[in-house]
Amino acid sequence: MATTCTAWSRGQMLFRYSVNLHQVTRWFSENGDKGWFRSIFVHKVDARKDAHSNLLSKKETSNLYKIQFHNVKPECLDAYNDLQAEVQSQLHQDQDYPCELIGSWNTWYGEQDQAVHLWRYRGGYPALTECLSKLRKNKEYIEFRKERSKMLISRRNQLLLEFSFWNEPFPRPGPNIYEMRTYHLKPGTMLEWGNHWARAIKYRQENSEAVGGFFSQIGDLYVVHHLWAYESLQSREDTRNSAWLKEGWDTNVYYTVPLIRSMDSRIMIPTKSSPLQ
Repeated sequence: MATTCTAWSRGQMLFRYSVNLHQVTRWFSENGDKGWFRSIFVHKVDARKDAHSNLLSKKETSNLYKIQFHNVKPECLDAYNDLQAEVQSQLHQDQDYPCELIGSWNTWYGEQDQAVHLWRYRGGYPALTECLSKLRKNKEYIEFRKERSKMLISRRNQLLLEFSFWNEPFPRPGPNIYEMRTYHLKPGTMLEWGNHWARAIKYRQENSEAVGGFFSQIGDLYVVHHLWAYESLQSREDTRNSAWLKEGWDTNVYYTVPLIRSMDSRIMIPTKSSPLQ
């Protein structure tokens, strides 16, 4: 009997507690500070006040970048490189076209028989539009595109902005090999990625290996490209290993890995027309 009474007493106490909690909840929702009580149970996320492109890109410049990936028929790669180099040099040196060739490469390790080209448009979208408009009227360029199309299997491109905390890519002497590490991020994580890498980049600049960092604006979205230069594959290995000896690098890696959906690395060799050698 005592056990039954004790169980009944506990049940009554739980019932009263449930009623009281319901009354408190109702009072706060109707009369009190609604935000205070909800904040105990709900994680509040502040609304973003601006586009991540404005928050992460350089404010002092209006540079827009275009990256091209061309998959070339294996038997045509040499002819493609020669043709591409001739046209790239003309466009790069012609002041009438507001575009600059930053780098041109063939993939060494990664997707084979692939050419990668990086262009800069100083002046942003208006410069890009002006350049494309002039090229459509350039008969030599139209003929070049027709000839080039016979050599290609597929092609794709993206428009990019550069991260504010990365170096702007400038011509450099060689010989170097280049690594492009491409990260496909989870949607909504670009700002978090940028915040971590703004600190992490200081661990990767001792050997001047950091060439440029970019994020996509048009094309595949939530994509980041990091471009690095090394003297050799062994130099790459040594440089990357040395970063792990620095306090703080491991923390940045720990917090950025969960933001990634997939990642890719390609080792590239500069072509003869590339300002990045």
